[in-house]
Amino acid sequence: MAEITAAAVKAFREKTGLPMMDCKRALTEAEGDEALAMEILRKKGLAKMSEKSAERSTEEGVIAIARQDGSIGMVELLCESAPVASNPDFLQLADDIAAVVAANPLFDSVETLMAQKSPSREGTLQSQLEELFNRIREVFRVNRYVKVDGKASQYLHHDRKSAVLLLLEEGCEEVGRDICMHIAAMRPEGLDKDDIDPAIIENERRIQTELMEADPANAKKPENIKQKILDGKMGAFLAQKCLLSQPFVKEAELTVGQFAEKSGLKIQKFIHWMLGKK
Repeated sequence: MAEITAAAVKAFREKTGLPMMDCKRALTEAEGDEALAMEILRKKGLAKMSEKSAERSTEEGVIAIARQDGSIGMVELLCESAPVASNPDFLQLADDIAAVVAANPLFDSVETLMAQKSPSREGTLQSQLEELFNRIREVFRVNRYVKVDGKASQYLHHDRKSAVLLLLEEGCEEVGRDICMHIAAMRPEGLDKDDIDPAIIENERRIQTELMEADPANAKKPENIKQKILDGKMGAFLAQKCLLSQPFVKEAELTVGQFAEKSGLKIQKFIHWMLGKK
């Protein structure tokens, strides 16, 4: 068996960032072969990660966005703690995954995605994740990812907990970014009425009808007047829910739809992610 010197262990530890004893055990098992020792550490790390994933929750993390050749990739990478969510290597992993999503046809599974080559490291995204787990000992999880092609605006909040993609049929992407920021702040549920669940609309109509009928001030009003009151209340309700009907945060005298028309934007759809919420 090859002799594993303290200098060899120290050099291997500097490469991996792992505890000294873990490095020594792996080198001993691999008889001094660093490549084999690295593979041993990766396999042990993956086993530990699988074991821990069942017992630990991943409620922290970041959203990453990458643009590549007219396409945008967006990914949500979760971890266990806030300090790890700001770790440079964790952020790099999230950015690398987003870059791979942007540069390829949409993957049919997380496993297929993570089997792709890492843009910033040797090996795959999965090996990059496993090496990071070996150092940090937290569970990481790709919660969701999406790719959009064509003209689109984007916004990623500074804390990387909220992100918006705005798909455009026409218009300037930079102007569209202002609407992305509006979406992040006002959180509309759909582009227009057609995007809102009909059950939600019907439930609100029922509630408003019951409130109106219970108000003595409405008892003697003609049915056509009651209908106009109800239509007004439903219009106000949908204006809160629908992007195009909301007052634009930068020009409150205009709705988002009016601002978009004035600016030459034709909005196709939007995607708004908030960390951990679907």
